[in-house]
Amino acid sequence: MKKSIKGKMKSVARCFAAVGLDVSDRKSAAIGLDEAGNVGARETVPTTTPEMTRWASALAPTVIALEAGPHSPWISRLLTRCGHEVIVGNPAKIPSISRSRSKSDWRDAEQLARLARFDRKMLHEIQHRTEDKQKDLQVIRSRDAVVRARSKLISHVRATVKAHGHRVERCSTDAFSKRARTTLIQDVLEIVVPVLDAIDTLSATIASYDKRIEKLAATKYPDTACLQQVNGVGALTALAFVLVLADATKFRSSRMVGPYLGLVPARDQSGEIDPQKGISKEGDRLMRRLLVQSAHYILGPNRVDCDLRRHGQSIASRGGKNAKKRAAVAVARKLSVLLHHLWITKQTYVPLMNVPNTAAA
Repeated sequence: MKKSIKGKMKSVARCFAAVGLDVSDRKSAAIGLDEAGNVGARETVPTTTPEMTRWASALAPTVIALEAGPHSPWISRLLTRCGHEVIVGNPAKIPSISRSRSKSDWRDAEQLARLARFDRKMLHEIQHRTEDKQKDLQVIRSRDAVVRARSKLISHVRATVKAHGHRVERCSTDAFSKRARTTLIQDVLEIVVPVLDAIDTLSATIASYDKRIEKLAATKYPDTACLQQVNGVGALTALAFVLVLADATKFRSSRMVGPYLGLVPARDQSGEIDPQKGISKEGDRLMRRLLVQSAHYILGPNRVDCDLRRHGQSIASRGGKNAKKRAAVAVARKLSVLLHHLWITKQTYVPLMNVPNTAAA
């Protein structure tokens, strides 16, 4: 049966109006639709480079739709090289697939093919960055994974020593291991020494990543220098911003960057009901977190006075529940707009644009 399906797939390949590809770690489900919208063929394709190339080369140039996921970057580039038009859909915005009550690989592949054939805008197409930029972005993501691992180990040490009636006083993350070794008694220290050694190793790894990121920003992505004019934005945040957005010209306005990164309120309006909701949290989670961290730095004590700081202080002064948190998110949104504007225009950053020039001077 499997052989007949493969043979059928090859024989009618040139008649496909659209193909849906549901990608999995080991095997992917492919369904082709003819001009009338009928299922012309279906096939299981191993999710490997040689097999995917063989399958794609056997098809005449057509439209192939797949969902964004771990494998979608390299598969989309492979299919494009084989002459196909590739649509990478946003799975979070395709409710007919993500919320289906009868999900299966074949159903998902058919849905993708029908959406690509009927109206590709319903797939909310995602443009993957180039392979080179993807590799550089993975450097930042790898550093983030190491930072989170170190944070978990530090929390573990603090909880462990508290169970024995001791505590490690507050200090910077880099100084934590040294502080623990000098303040804890020997009996308790023996329990956590291996963990402290692991923390030291992770700190050295983070330092090496920081040097690599600074080198990438200075040599390979010089546009990051414009972004680092803003106090609180370093090489890490600037490089992540350039790599996550990939192409600054894809936004018609700098104000579109905030919604793209999920820094604007979500909306669930129906009739007269329009509840106030939190931010949508769409887009890249790491980039959003880095912008919020920069916002907290800008709003911190004894920082340089600027429009962003004044905007956040104005929101925080209104009081209410989570006022400081809302102020940080608001500053992060404005910061994303500002960074995109600086990236596009290459202008010199003026911290106090909304005050007279004499006062700014």
